[in-house]
Amino acid sequence: MPSSSSSDQDTPPAPPARRFRRPGFLVIVIGLLAANYLILNLVSPPTPRVTVPYSPTFIEQVDKGNVMRISPLGETVSGEFKQAVTYPAKDGEKAKSFDTEIPQFANGDALERRLRDKGVVIEARSLNDGRGTLLSILLGFGPVLLLIGIFVWMARRASAAGGGGLGGLGNFARSRARRVDSAEQRITFADVAGIEESKHELTEVVDFLKSPERYQRLGGRIPRGVLLAGQPGTGKTLLARAVAGEARVPFFSSSASEFVEAIVGVGAARVRDLFKQAKEAAPAIVFIDELDAVGRSRSGGAGFGSGSNDEREQTLNQILTEMDGFDSDATVIVLGATNRPEVLDSALLRPGRFDRRVTVPAPDLDGRQRILEVHTRSVPLGDDVRLDRVAAITPGMVGADLANLCNEAALLAARREHPKVTQSDFTDSLEKIVLGAPRKMVMSEADRRRTAYHEAGHAVVGMLTAGADPVRKVSIIPRGRALGVTFSSPDADRISYDKQALDARIDVALGGRVAEEVVFETITTGAESDIEQVTGLARAMVGRWGMSEEIGFVAVLPADGANPYMAQEASDESRQIVDTAVRRLVDDAHERVTRLVREERPRLDALAKALLEKETVDQDEAYDAAGVPRPAAVIDVAGSAEGPAPE
Repeated sequence: MPSSSSSDQDTPPAPPARRFRRPGFLVIVIGLLAANYLILNLVSPPTPRVTVPYSPTFIEQVDKGNVMRISPLGETVSGEFKQAVTYPAKDGEKAKSFDTEIPQFANGDALERRLRDKGVVIEARSLNDGRGTLLSILLGFGPVLLLIGIFVWMARRASAAGGGGLGGLGNFARSRARRVDSAEQRITFADVAGIEESKHELTEVVDFLKSPERYQRLGGRIPRGVLLAGQPGTGKTLLARAVAGEARVPFFSSSASEFVEAIVGVGAARVRDLFKQAKEAAPAIVFIDELDAVGRSRSGGAGFGSGSNDEREQTLNQILTEMDGFDSDATVIVLGATNRPEVLDSALLRPGRFDRRVTVPAPDLDGRQRILEVHTRSVPLGDDVRLDRVAAITPGMVGADLANLCNEAALLAARREHPKVTQSDFTDSLEKIVLGAPRKMVMSEADRRRTAYHEAGHAVVGMLTAGADPVRKVSIIPRGRALGVTFSSPDADRISYDKQALDARIDVALGGRVAEEVVFETITTGAESDIEQVTGLARAMVGRWGMSEEIGFVAVLPADGANPYMAQEASDESRQIVDTAVRRLVDDAHERVTRLVREERPRLDALAKALLEKETVDQDEAYDAAGVPRPAAVIDVAGSAEGPAPE
């Protein structure tokens, strides 16, 4: 169980904190309220009073001479009778004190003469025998003092239970990092697969935490900070916890966004408290996830502002100060994780702080298989399950994606009441993740036919275009926002794409729209996502990757996550050239695909007919229906293979 306290491993555990007893608190509050009520009653005991009408009761009692005194307060008159009067409207209630309201049309002078004639005492003071000052004090300050007393009592109880200051208010500036002690840390390098190079780089950190004197006797110093950089889901957090598990040291985990609050200075205070706890528990590991939330550059380019002294900058400055290494004897290593290392402040990356960077890449084919083996340890697998084939059809997936795939396969097998998870459970779960869940939708025959030709256009162009990824499955069943899908994936991992492969991706994306133009001689809105994909690829080829003669080897457009001000550095003329080159590239691709579809119209018709009959065809059926020979090494999502599996 994570603990926020810091103690040495040899120190006996502290006694458990006293819990806040809600029943006792309620009893005390009720008792204080009752005491306040009793004091008010003792100081000013209630007297029987009735509210009588001005006429006839009040005037009648004045004429009888039964009114002793009155005290007018605006239009309200309070007074006392000489003898108690029974008021029938109050169920025979008998009272000596009364209240009444003088109407606005009453003649005040005549009433005053009548009161003087009957000897009524008229006084403008309270009828509480001189106790008004004390009563006013109790009424005015009693509730406030009561609330202050309750607040002080709650603060003392919280302070006694949690330690420090005013309890919750005192803990506001304390770190919210979750501490996992060495005895509770069960994750090791054996639980991390697919990123062997990253684990190897962190082995030195583990060795230093286990035996720091081995390096210190030779004057060596381990890096103060290690930055884990990689795309989301690659296992940065898991890798950091594995380092702590291997070294058997306390692990303090926190997100950078937890430091930032609306109150300036709180983030810096939390950073100080976090490092204070870590130094007291040294050797220890401090893990800060999503470091770019507070560590962005202060130069204004890729940062969050123009360097103003705001809460984020104060928090960043405190992190920089804590990592400067003033306490050289404290064996505390800071592990930071980020998806965008290019936006971090240069002061974080200088030697003495995060001076070592470990890239956590997406796993390759062998890495994906090892990750699947880790996540299926507790999953009963059927005899037909081939994890190497599952790894082969999941290129580009990271550890989090593969963990989700294993979980979805287990859930699907449970819904189907399978005793074990089968290969079909994995493939169907992959389709759900990649293509989206099927949705029930009533489509007219005309829409089904148009969708069939659209998807057949994608598939046929993919089958006949050199450099295109093999077609795995084609379906006209609506999934997500799409009315149909064509699933293609490479046989092996691709680190980079040549121009032929990128041209092929543009051609395949245009295949659906071109098929509609050729067959129906009209166009619809169904190619919106295809057009967006084509435009994005074409602009990247021209403006970022130097694949056009017009621009050449000049980066005009910023890369994903790069400095957004780079686009403003390009001249208007350069941007105009980019637009012209993109238009030419797309027009050439459209002409090329149109010519291909017209020439291969029989294959298009045959595949569209198969889709209308079966709605979904796998790769064998798709290639056979189109009359196209299958590639030499195609591994389909159903697990069958022709030729050797990719290494």
